[in-house]
Amino acid sequence: MLSHLTDNLELWRIGLTNTVMLTALGVFFGFFVAIPIAAARLSSNKLLSKAAFGYVYVVRGTPLLVQIFIIYYGLGQFHKELKALGMWWFFRDAFNCGLLAFTLNSAAYQSEILRGGILAVPKGVIEAGSALGLTTLQIFRRVIMPITVGRMLPAFGNELVLLLKASSLVSIITVRDVLGQARFIYAQTFDLSVFYIAALNYLIVVMIIEAIWRRLERRNAWLKYTGN
Repeated sequence: MLSHLTDNLELWRIGLTNTVMLTALGVFFGFFVAIPIAAARLSSNKLLSKAAFGYVYVVRGTPLLVQIFIIYYGLGQFHKELKALGMWWFFRDAFNCGLLAFTLNSAAYQSEILRGGILAVPKGVIEAGSALGLTTLQIFRRVIMPITVGRMLPAFGNELVLLLKASSLVSIITVRDVLGQARFIYAQTFDLSVFYIAALNYLIVVMIIEAIWRRLERRNAWLKYTGN
């Protein structure tokens, strides 16, 4: 088994890099997509609220693998139209399609985490911000968001770990992530031990994420204000 690791270090390095990049970028971009979705869910405008709810419901209610197939294979059928729009360069790349699927999927979950965190902010804190003369935007940026982030850290960490493990799905659309490299090496050697190496790669990254998140939660414990 060790020979499969030492003899293919470059392949494993590329696979691990692709896995970490897909996960990190998917969560990062997903966060910025999640903010307007969460705002729409909390909006008094029923049309906006229902549209955001519909998006979250559909994305969370369908498998991520199906979403990846729709983006990679489904949109690939419109390559002529995409070429005309100058967007084919993006959708012809399996990595980009996987990243888009992760971003849209993670945004749905993160929007619900954000919405729950915002709703949990004590009203007294918001009223205190108004009493200090802060604008609605300033209250949101300086009061609501810091408390929300503190409350959402554990759930956000879980989403990061879940997306990391789900990233193995992109190997099906030819992305050379950790599992993709394992499948490539297995096709040459027919040795199942390569999948133990792949599992170890995922486990190590998960342990690193958990260690970082425990440190973040300890350092930001003061953000978990309950209003007591």
